[in-house]
Amino acid sequence: MSATPVKDIPFVAKLLSESDVPSPKSQAIEGEWLERASKLTTPKPKDLETPLAELDSHLTLRSYMCDYRLTKADLIVWGTLRNNPVANNLIKQGIRVNITRWFNFIDESNPWIAESVNEVVQSRNKSNKEETLTDDGPNYDLDLQDTSKGVVTRFPPEPSGFLHIGHAKAALLNDYFAHKKYKGTLILRFDDTNPSKETQEFQDSIVEDLAMLGVSPDKTSHTSDYFQQLHDYCMQMLEEGTAYADDTEQETLRKERMDGIPSKRREYSPQDSLAKFKEMKAATEEGKRWFIRAKISPDDPNGAMRDPVVYRCNPRPHHRTGDTWKIYPTYDFCCPIVDALEGVTHALRTTEYKDRDAQYQWMIKALRLRNVYNWDFARMNFVRTLLSKRKLTQFVENGTVWGWNDPRMPTIRGIRRRGMTEAALQEFILSQGPSKNIVNLDWTLFWATNKKYIDPLSARYTAVSEPDVVTATVHGARAAPYHEDKPFHAKYPLGMKKVYYSQSILLEQADAVSFAEDEEITLMNWGNAIVRKISHSMLGVGKKVTGLELELHLQGDVKKTKKKVHWLSKDQELIPCELYDFDYLITKDKLEEGDDVDDFLTKQTLFKTDAKADCNVAALQENAIMQFDRKGYYRVDQPFRHNKAAVFFQIPTGK
Repeated sequence: MSATPVKDIPFVAKLLSESDVPSPKSQAIEGEWLERASKLTTPKPKDLETPLAELDSHLTLRSYMCDYRLTKADLIVWGTLRNNPVANNLIKQGIRVNITRWFNFIDESNPWIAESVNEVVQSRNKSNKEETLTDDGPNYDLDLQDTSKGVVTRFPPEPSGFLHIGHAKAALLNDYFAHKKYKGTLILRFDDTNPSKETQEFQDSIVEDLAMLGVSPDKTSHTSDYFQQLHDYCMQMLEEGTAYADDTEQETLRKERMDGIPSKRREYSPQDSLAKFKEMKAATEEGKRWFIRAKISPDDPNGAMRDPVVYRCNPRPHHRTGDTWKIYPTYDFCCPIVDALEGVTHALRTTEYKDRDAQYQWMIKALRLRNVYNWDFARMNFVRTLLSKRKLTQFVENGTVWGWNDPRMPTIRGIRRRGMTEAALQEFILSQGPSKNIVNLDWTLFWATNKKYIDPLSARYTAVSEPDVVTATVHGARAAPYHEDKPFHAKYPLGMKKVYYSQSILLEQADAVSFAEDEEITLMNWGNAIVRKISHSMLGVGKKVTGLELELHLQGDVKKTKKKVHWLSKDQELIPCELYDFDYLITKDKLEEGDDVDDFLTKQTLFKTDAKADCNVAALQENAIMQFDRKGYYRVDQPFRHNKAAVFFQIPTGK
């Protein structure tokens, strides 16, 4: 029995509490399913084998556990299986066909279940994240300034792209200091001040990604909620002479700021600047030329203090406010203001904003706003990886990648699509801590963290690469094809698969070309065989193997053979597959200032191999994580459906 009563399992409790699904006709039947479900709670694959086999047999001709309708028995078993990551992964792999069919039917025919599950997942992720922050991990014992009156932090993403790995660290740290360290408040604020780039799609994706990370904001807001106040503060600065209107051409502006030269408009009168601001608000042809700058200093040693731009004209409609506004504040202007207005006590930012902290505080003082503390931490950088949203956007727009969720992208969605698990992602990010030391992390440790989560759950399958595939005749095999049930995993009991045997098998060219006549080899999951004949194509140098004749030698010692190869019987339903592997997008570990990204783009980052896989692959579902013998771990991106090839993405392991 489970230490936790089945009805107290999070998924089960949630489903039972939020539905009016009837109990089975007999109370005894419900009790029976509670007892059977308790055997499905074990995290040990071996202990799951028997109860899963019994359940699969029970569901052979059934759509529901009992009766001819959805009952609490279905919710109890469904919730128990969904709560158990080992069982859930086996379902995705389709190892128990009837369970997988029933599980998907219950899910798809009851949309409310998905909503309940998402709430439980978000709560669980948050708990898992807190458990990761132990005394054995990084030092989180850092004291923020003046916390006696409470702590309010904020995570302010711009909804103009998907969250990347760097954003994940910022979100988790803000959440940690707000919720765990000080029991305060976390605000999720969308910095939606650029209508040219922002969409509702990006905003929705950010909410979903944060939930996956276990980040639960107490309040969600938008900078656009404060457009009127921001406008009024800009008017105040213009009236008080702490800001001015400017129409300097962009290239000249850049040069003047670099050289510490004041703009010719710097001494514009408040009345003239207000007049230009009015033109900007109307988006007239004249107004489009102008922008507003804070009047701080033209030649401060800190370049961020050299009269930064605080407002621009942009007549494009905003995705939330429509055509109401034609002017929009810059991040540097609105961030300190909205932080102050929303009661933020500590603005946690990456060290790249360090030079702009002085500008932030200048805005607070110039507008006589309540104090907000700045606190910096190092962003998470990785070798051969760009985290600049502008550059990542270029990759998407110019077709370098498929999109924001491309497995080569450092976005949360891209990394997840590559095969990173939620638990490993949280563990790795939180293990980096809030240090201010900037380092370039290696992806190998990142993926090594993931491997320990996926290995025990990855059933083994077989795929043979198709280019120049070799057909071998196996002498000594039975005349008629047959199959045997073999374990999906040699170490972990993940169920059984069908392995077909026949006189005609397929091997990969790379293996066949390495054989010598009369050499003894091992056919995995079968036994030893002796290579009796090798046929080659008549192409001279670089000739290829076109056929093999093998003689079974099952009494041979598999420990003594040097070559142990995978193979496939031709006498089964072979599943067409596309196996993808990926390389880094850039060739240099760290781009320096002045480096042109185009000069360091990796010429080929996508590698596709057509293959044929064993018949068991047909049951795999999207997102299942598995392993092909001698090839590695893979995530199912597109399952085999309607005779269309299944698509697999290789998962790095840190090697």
